[in-house]
Amino acid sequence: ETVSKLLCSSFKEDKTRCSDATLLMREMLKVFVQEAALRSLKQAESEDCSQVEIEHFEKILPQL
Repeated sequence: ETVSKLLCSSFKEDKTRCSDATLLMREMLKVFVQEAALRSLKQAESEDCSQVEIEHFEKILPQL
């Protein structure tokens, strides 16, 4: 529902529908977040850390 509201809020006409776009955007965001989490985990492992910290995420952010 949040993705739908964000996506549809940029349309200027009330008649514009975004049901298919919402499904695709939701899937794309899911994959994006999973990839970010996996890369952050690998970054933490490469630094011999047992826990992923925000610093690890910040280091991989330019790659995304």
